[in-house]
Amino acid sequence: MDLSVGCSSYSVDRKVATKDDMDGVDRTIEAIRERPHGLTFTNLVGFDALYGHRRDPIGYAKALAEFDARLPELRAALAPGDVLMLVSDQGNDPTFAGTDHTREHALLLATGDRVVPRPIPTRASCADLGATVAELLGVTWDGAGVSFATQLVRAP
Repeated sequence: MDLSVGCSSYSVDRKVATKDDMDGVDRTIEAIRERPHGLTFTNLVGFDALYGHRRDPIGYAKALAEFDARLPELRAALAPGDVLMLVSDQGNDPTFAGTDHTREHALLLATGDRVVPRPIPTRASCADLGATVAELLGVTWDGAGVSFATQLVRAP
């Protein structure tokens, strides 16, 4: 489990190892409250590695419930103008046979005081998320993908 915090000349300022997904949520809340410039990125791999690939629907359900209970804390840590984006892996249905991913689409949930609650149509590429994050941070983007920031948030 890893947490990367902040941007300095487009590089990672710090990487924090975490012991599990809830520790990752704790470290994320701390990082958000510290208000680093730029981006806080947290990879909660337990859903995928511990429950999805291992086909453990009971463990997956418990992990989801535990994470859902933490969402109010995550939202409360946001400053005005912050956007919290939760993005799934390619999908790992714990009830499916085998150990491979079970779908190619990643799911997105976004929240924050500027986020407009509406469905975002299926995008052509996950690179669109990178383009969107760059636009929200005011960073020039020259990679693949097309930003959907104007569909996601109200202007400041």
